[in-house]
Amino acid sequence: MTMRLEVDVQYALDDEKGDAWLPEAEGIEAWAQAALGGRRDAAQFVLRIVGEQEGRELNEHYRARKGPTNVLSFPFEHPDLLDPPLLGDVVICAPVVEREAAEQGKTAQAHWAHLVIHGLLHLIGYDHEEENEAVIMESVERKVLAGLGFPDPYAGETAIAESLPGGGA
Repeated sequence: MTMRLEVDVQYALDDEKGDAWLPEAEGIEAWAQAALGGRRDAAQFVLRIVGEQEGRELNEHYRARKGPTNVLSFPFEHPDLLDPPLLGDVVICAPVVEREAAEQGKTAQAHWAHLVIHGLLHLIGYDHEEENEAVIMESVERKVLAGLGFPDPYAGETAIAESLPGGGA
């Protein structure tokens, strides 16, 4: 059964779009359904796709880190007030996604799917600050993406699980 999902996609790129591939709302909804399926019965969230300037401002203001980042998540603290519950906002910086996909040899679509899923998992409580949290979150991301037909986003990287005693098993 498909969960009840509402997604407000906001494209806020000004003139920066250029040749960047941007996902359509239908693709975003499919990725969100896969990420949240079995974890929520109903949900809503905002996905804001921004340019470098807004991405930089948000990252510097909320994380005290210089420059734009690929994805930021802003959980909403009172999800029981709305039906379906509001999870929060995910902000993705399109120029950073485009650069990273090219640098990492990934398709833009695969990288977008990964970042939408990654951002949503943050909204529902997953994190990767600690190694054990990262192992769990990356595992969920891999499973969701594989179910959508996308490759492992961490392939080619030394997985955190491999660095743990016993290979993380």
